[in-house]
Amino acid sequence: MQINRTALPLSSAVCGGEHLTVERLLSEVPGVVTALVNPASEMAYVEYHPARTDPDALFAVLKRAGFAPADRVAVRGDRPSLSGSEWTSQIRR
Repeated sequence: MQINRTALPLSSAVCGGEHLTVERLLSEVPGVVTALVNPASEMAYVEYHPARTDPDALFAVLKRAGFAPADRVAVRGDRPSLSGSEWTSQIRR
């Protein structure tokens, strides 16, 4: 089964332990394999099965919970071409 990756912008309201809440919210979406948040970059990095969910649905979850910016202009989109080490370096930035 194919796995895609996306990076989603977060609002600056994500601070302290709230990143764990965001990770949990995203992880509960059917089709999400991994959800990690980097509070420093204000980005959520998600691996997901494209047949079950997509970046729009994931962004909607963030928006409903109050963790997304006003619009989705900053969304970087799917990044299925990143290797494991490249993906890891994006998360740690």
